[in-house]
Amino acid sequence: MSFKQIVGIVVAIMVVIIATAIFHMNHTEDCLILRNGRTGNILVSYPMEEGGEFSVRFMHSVNKSPVEDRYRIENGEIVVYETVYYNFGAGVQTELEDGQTLTYGEDGSMIVSGFHKVMLDLSYNVSPVYDHILVVNGEEVSLRQLCGEDRFITIGYEKGKK
Repeated sequence: MSFKQIVGIVVAIMVVIIATAIFHMNHTEDCLILRNGRTGNILVSYPMEEGGEFSVRFMHSVNKSPVEDRYRIENGEIVVYETVYYNFGAGVQTELEDGQTLTYGEDGSMIVSGFHKVMLDLSYNVSPVYDHILVVNGEEVSLRQLCGEDRFITIGYEKGKK
């Protein structure tokens, strides 16, 4: 590796560190933050208060039907509280656990609720075949367009400085 390449890498690392520091110094509101799962670079952030909700919709790769995972911010953590299916089969929950309920939506969806699981490490592999759609603050965001195909992303929640 040449000296010029080493300098380029060092400069790139310093830019990331400075950008992250500036973000954290100026971060004054609570945010849902999407990051490149490999580099940690912030892709986008969305304002979100305690109790705010968002979801991720995708086509299940095995049973080829839509799935929507629904999340809520509780005590500063991301909690999955409901999942919507359109078809039972391989790769999706087929039995209810204690406290869970199954209801049917007007569109024929099957809604499993009654669970409360803190997601300490929420991540998705964005597929080149089936897009993932983030629904946040009334907006639908294509994760493929946001971060490119076949990318690993993480979703986190950070409380701002008030």
